[in-house]
Amino acid sequence: MKSVDYPRNLLSIDDFDDCFSDVVKWAISYKMDEEAQRDFKPLDGMAIGSIYEKPSTRTRVSFEVGITRLGGQPLTLSKNDIQLGSSESVADTAAVLSRYLDGITYRCFGHDAVSELAEHATVPVINALSDLHHPCQAAADMMTILEKRKPDQGHIAWVGDGNNVLHDLMLAAAMCGFDIFYATPEGFEPNPEVLDRARRISAENGSKILGTNDPFEAVTNAGVIYTDVFVSMGEEHLDEKSDAFQGFQVNEFLVSNARPDYMFLHCLPAHRGDEVTDEVIDSPNSAVFDQAENRMWAQMSILTLLCNEPAWATYRDLV
Repeated sequence: MKSVDYPRNLLSIDDFDDCFSDVVKWAISYKMDEEAQRDFKPLDGMAIGSIYEKPSTRTRVSFEVGITRLGGQPLTLSKNDIQLGSSESVADTAAVLSRYLDGITYRCFGHDAVSELAEHATVPVINALSDLHHPCQAAADMMTILEKRKPDQGHIAWVGDGNNVLHDLMLAAAMCGFDIFYATPEGFEPNPEVLDRARRISAENGSKILGTNDPFEAVTNAGVIYTDVFVSMGEEHLDEKSDAFQGFQVNEFLVSNARPDYMFLHCLPAHRGDEVTDEVIDSPNSAVFDQAENRMWAQMSILTLLCNEPAWATYRDLV
């Protein structure tokens, strides 16, 4: 096994550029290993704090249950529980929490906030969502895809906003050698700096990243079709944004252009009837609930790597 300089934090999924495939393979193996789930407790004696500026069903439950299954103690902190960034600076909060906790997850609005927290914390920090990146979602996405598909079974097609989920999906797909073809309305393309990073990685791995404003072009012969809400949490006031996404709904007509065995993904919660129809999300092609479950398994791999690297490596070498 080659020597890898593992990162201390996870702020965007390409922080795991040198070990991402191992992180995902670890999660897939652990998910199927009932004996390890019963006996392997790498977070025993550790407390992991999770800070939430934004509420979330999947993020909170997957972290709390995953940490508990790994033998750790989860501590959930809402924005009203602590003075982060208000009466106490982010730097001071990071220093204080580092004295109590063995790791911190942070679901926030601005990416600068989680970056500052990581800069000043002395324990691992995991970005549980920011406006720029969603690395834990990308780990679950690629875990779900790799459980059922190979890169030669059609590209990944994204239909929707050029948002944080797309950013880390592009990076993750590039690291795993999958082609990705994204379709966004004009003016809603992904962040250029993130796109450049993803393209550099894809070039190294022999895959492609293509963009268009035509969803039919993106999904043609796709093996995976992925969408997300058009208006994200905190953007509800942007009524005009919805108008730009006319024609981007993932419906039976659109998906008829993909491979017959395509996989449908959505990070949830879904606004049924807006970005996707019931017929698609409830179809046999849909893997959205496998994808939601995999948030927990992927995060368990991430938590173990960052908080107890020797234990993570020991299990990796066994499988």
